[in-house]
Amino acid sequence: MAFVTTPLNYPCNSRTCTLEGKERKTVFSSGESIKRLGEFCVPGMYLSKVCRCEVVLCLWFCWYLLLAAGQVTDPTEVDALRAIKGSLVDINGNLSSWNRGDPCTSDWTGVSCSNTTLGNNYLHVLRLQLLNLNLSGTLAPDIGRLSHLEILDFMWNGIGGSIPKEIGNIKTLKLLLLNGNKLTGDLPEELGHLPILERIQIDENHITGPIPLSFANLNSTQHFHMNNNSLSGQIPPQLWQLGSLMHLLLDNNNFTGYLPHELSEMPSLKILQLDNNNFSGHGIPESYGNMSKLLKLSLRNCSLQGPIPDFSRIPHLTYIDLSFNQLNESIPTNKLSNNITTIDLSNNNLNGTIPSYFSDLPRLQKLSIANNSLSGSVPSTIWQNRTLNGTEELILDMQNNQLASISGSRNLPANVTLKLEGNPVCLNNTLAQFCGPESGNDKNGNTNYVCYSQGCPPPYEYTVDCFCAAPLVVHYRLKSPGFSDFRTYEREFQSFLTNGLTVHVNQLLIENFAWEEGRLRMNLKIFPEYTGNGSSHKFNTSDVIRIRDMFSGWDIPDNDFFGPYELLDFILLDLYRDAIIPSSSSEISKGALVGIVLGAIACAVTLSAIVSILILRIRLRDYRALSKRRNASRISIKVDGVRSFDYKEMALATNNFSQSAQIGEGGYGKVYKGYLPDGTVVAIKRAQEGSLQGEREFLTEIELLSRLHHRNLVSLIGYCDEEGEQMLVYEYMSKGTLRDHLSAYSKEPLSFSLRLKIALGSAKGLLYLHTEAEPPIFHRDVKASNILLDSRYTAKVADFGLSRLAPVPDNEGNIPAHVSTVVKGTPGYLDPEYFLTRNLTDKSDVYSLGVVFLELLTGRPPIFHGENIIRQVNIAYRSGGISLVVDKRIESYPSEYAEKFFTLALNCCKDTPDERPKMAEVARELDSICSMLPESDTKVVEYVASDSSGTIFSSQPSSSTIKTPFISGDVSGSDLVSGSIPTIKPR
Repeated sequence: MAFVTTPLNYPCNSRTCTLEGKERKTVFSSGESIKRLGEFCVPGMYLSKVCRCEVVLCLWFCWYLLLAAGQVTDPTEVDALRAIKGSLVDINGNLSSWNRGDPCTSDWTGVSCSNTTLGNNYLHVLRLQLLNLNLSGTLAPDIGRLSHLEILDFMWNGIGGSIPKEIGNIKTLKLLLLNGNKLTGDLPEELGHLPILERIQIDENHITGPIPLSFANLNSTQHFHMNNNSLSGQIPPQLWQLGSLMHLLLDNNNFTGYLPHELSEMPSLKILQLDNNNFSGHGIPESYGNMSKLLKLSLRNCSLQGPIPDFSRIPHLTYIDLSFNQLNESIPTNKLSNNITTIDLSNNNLNGTIPSYFSDLPRLQKLSIANNSLSGSVPSTIWQNRTLNGTEELILDMQNNQLASISGSRNLPANVTLKLEGNPVCLNNTLAQFCGPESGNDKNGNTNYVCYSQGCPPPYEYTVDCFCAAPLVVHYRLKSPGFSDFRTYEREFQSFLTNGLTVHVNQLLIENFAWEEGRLRMNLKIFPEYTGNGSSHKFNTSDVIRIRDMFSGWDIPDNDFFGPYELLDFILLDLYRDAIIPSSSSEISKGALVGIVLGAIACAVTLSAIVSILILRIRLRDYRALSKRRNASRISIKVDGVRSFDYKEMALATNNFSQSAQIGEGGYGKVYKGYLPDGTVVAIKRAQEGSLQGEREFLTEIELLSRLHHRNLVSLIGYCDEEGEQMLVYEYMSKGTLRDHLSAYSKEPLSFSLRLKIALGSAKGLLYLHTEAEPPIFHRDVKASNILLDSRYTAKVADFGLSRLAPVPDNEGNIPAHVSTVVKGTPGYLDPEYFLTRNLTDKSDVYSLGVVFLELLTGRPPIFHGENIIRQVNIAYRSGGISLVVDKRIESYPSEYAEKFFTLALNCCKDTPDERPKMAEVARELDSICSMLPESDTKVVEYVASDSSGTIFSSQPSSSTIKTPFISGDVSGSDLVSGSIPTIKPR
């Protein structure tokens, strides 16, 4: 502990220096602070030597008691926990224990600590586990201050907002468990720098954006569970570097592009589950047949085309689902693994015959080849060669093919179901039993057993041994099991789970189970062991803690066949409530702890009173001056040309931020369409909790944006900085983004001349940033979705969130050629030189704009059918000229000028920056193309080819000279607070 003394405006005695009217910050060690405290004098107050001695003795005594208390939580972590609670909404009061005592010695709900001080005299929080507590609100960035945390668990709550990037500061983190919430925004790239992270679960949220490339650095991670979100973009091929990864679950997202063949090189991958994404008609890489550790491959409904690879070389494959794609050709004839339980190839375009090896799969539960074009006969050996026992069943779904007959016996065992409706074979009336309408197969189940009629007194229940006991209730789910029918493996599962928990198999009751879209949910009850008449009817506290820790800490060993599991809830009956996990295993007795705490409180009160008296006059004296400074600060934030709105005005403009007014959402927050009292329509960008900046940084950003004035840049109208809110008010762009108009779903395709107009406007906006802003700015995220269109289709560049100021001249006036920075941007638009070297230049924006030009010309996204648009258009052009390149929705265009536009776009996309034109050259060439268009087309673009003064665009780079071509640093306010605001000439 240490005391810190801050502004001193009074003289000190002879043992210290005199500081009149200056601010001094002095830090003393704990003991020295107490000694020095008696030496300070305050005007108007006098302490005699005797008084000072008494104060010192009193404080030393209090300090001794505080030392005796010994183990308390690190104050930084206490503050962090309080901030975390402050950002959460706890309607049920589940965190009421957080309002009292010390986190590690007062059993705060969900907080578990180290049982030693780890060398710095403080206890540290190791686990924060707040599972299923009906919490809402947001996650505070202060989580990153829990520097010793190993498990972060907020599963199954209703928490919104974005994932704080500060979590990436917790280098001790092993489990990141955020699934089952309402989280939004992009994944922070900082999460990719957690060196010992074993498991990341963010599934079942509303997270958007791509998987950061930094995630390829998570070399210790075994589980990537990111399913059921809105993640998009290309799955990074770099993930092949994850040597420890066993489970990659990315199903039910919006991924596009292609299936990276590099994933086949992952040495430990056992489950690859990518269902319900859109891989743009690309095929399954042949190399996926070489994944020697793979147990389950699920690519259901992924818009895949081409043949099925040969998977016979995967020795332990148990489950394969390739249904609802456009796969063609015949089914490979090489035999799959004997471990296979499920083959689903339904709803494709497969032809040929049924492979003979289907008759030699001893563990097969389900074979679905329905809705294809398979022909030939159905081999009866599929069921004749199987011996099915007990609850085993075999489902054979072959509906809607071209199957003409059944070869061999038509007598099916009772536990085999054959579905042939929609095949020519059903024209034979003798096979009606196989050709009726599809009937459902209920694979869910309940466990029933009969005990004595009198029953057990609540809350006790009968165990499977008909012994009354109080169970632990566990809601549990298998996320990616390797089978289709659980009943066959129920006993095996019970053995697996009870062995992992070190309990007897009769202590586990699977009360019921149900399938939920490929996942298997179970309600489990775990009872105390029955050993005879003297058996206990309930668990002791240590057993409750042990069992709960094993579930919540993922300490139950993995089973390849049953796959990864997730804990949905762990319910304690009332008689177990006192067994909530303690925060630490401190050896201090309760009586001693109570005495120490009371003594510490008394001393703290005494200490607080003395310190308060000493500083009271200083605080009172400084209060008025501080208030004046604050008021002056508020007054000084007024920016010319930018309105300051209050919160009520913003709420009124957006109908209290109603969902109907929302027009967009990103990592920063939500965007609303609003109406000001004067009728002006605006776009209001409202920061969410985790995106708030400091006041100075926010206002610096406002002042910067207020100085960017150009007809091709989106204008800032005002801001709101009130009641904990940060909002920016922009002009409203009624035609939305360029990407919207290039989409295949756009109802009004853009004409060729209109596309040229947009290209020229975008280039002029960027030219202004590169040459007329003082200092110049590199946008760093030029893309079709960041080019907005007003009612006249005037293009305006938007979103400067990733922008950088260009390099500063050194002492000799030399200007560095680039800015070295972390790679950020959007896949498909990234300058390859910047991606490889991290050297950002003005030519990086030129490259990105070139990709936008190709989008304008072709109507295609930057990554299409898994390939980069640059490569695609080159191939198309070489095959058939410009007609194979231009968007088919453009009804007519002059091919000569389309060729010029195409050539310019390709020049912008050259691999090396030196080969690319400057932005001024790009704008000049576009202006030249527009001027050569036929007169009817020129009229359409005339007002774009002139600046705001009406002057036709000059062939010179700029009308103004470049005084300071480059200055480094981020454009965002958070990175400019130490310097002056750059001046930017308006146009």
